[in-house]
Amino acid sequence: MEILVSSRCNLQSLSEKYIFPEEIRPGKVAIALCESIPVIDLGDIAGQNRANIAQEILKASQEFGFFQVINHGVSKELMNDTMSVFKEVFEMPAEDLAGIYSEDPDRSCRLFTSSNSYASEDVHNWRDFLRHPCHPDLDACIQQWPEKPTRYRQVVGNYSTEVMKLASGILELITEGLGLESRYFGGDVCGLQVFKDGEWIGVGPVPNAFVINIGYQLQIISNNKLKGAEHRAVTNSKDARTSAAFFVSPSRDSIVEPARELIKEDNRPLYRAFEFTEFFSNYMNEKGNVEVVLEPFKLQA
Repeated sequence: MEILVSSRCNLQSLSEKYIFPEEIRPGKVAIALCESIPVIDLGDIAGQNRANIAQEILKASQEFGFFQVINHGVSKELMNDTMSVFKEVFEMPAEDLAGIYSEDPDRSCRLFTSSNSYASEDVHNWRDFLRHPCHPDLDACIQQWPEKPTRYRQVVGNYSTEVMKLASGILELITEGLGLESRYFGGDVCGLQVFKDGEWIGVGPVPNAFVINIGYQLQIISNNKLKGAEHRAVTNSKDARTSAAFFVSPSRDSIVEPARELIKEDNRPLYRAFEFTEFFSNYMNEKGNVEVVLEPFKLQA
């Protein structure tokens, strides 16, 4: 599996296929860790402080589009076990990795490298991915997951259940903060850098916290009240970095539009209604280019 970057070691230089033009590289300028990125304590979300927590989340989502949460209900042991089993995947022998590797972007469970556009890319990202669904039917999804490591399905299944509870709870707090009808989103639902005020800032990881990213769908539904932050993950020449991303997305046939409860005479809709599958296709075609990915969905003033 030489195509996977995780299978390479003792490299003295990089192939030109992984060297980006200088003008789009992060560069060697030190990126300061931003201590002002909000860290929100969810410990009292069932208590008297719930409304204040909802407002903290709303403010963080407006200013940064990112925040971290602590006392979130997911145990430290489960978080550590999950990260451990993810690392075990990429350390498996080549013959085991070959069984889950695929260049078919439509395969639901697949190990791949760089991005979905590997074959057509001019330059590759130095990263490997294992991607698979976790919801809405977790039991059915698990049957598609890797069978090795042997504890993968149990550990990641437990983790998916707990993180989905957390994600649903945060969405409900966002609903309350925006003043939308309860359960608006339905109940089913450091290498990281954020671009803010014209510069990149580093997100200093808080131990056992989750980093929450407000995506473009929430930006659209809130009619730009919330911010889908531009962000990136950068490589490190000395240390490997493993991250576990849990995406909460609409179904492909969902209609996405600014929430009608937020539309008023002085707050006209900024985006047209569209099916999520249209947005997803455009996002993939534009390779996540933040400068243009929202343009087809904006309404003219």
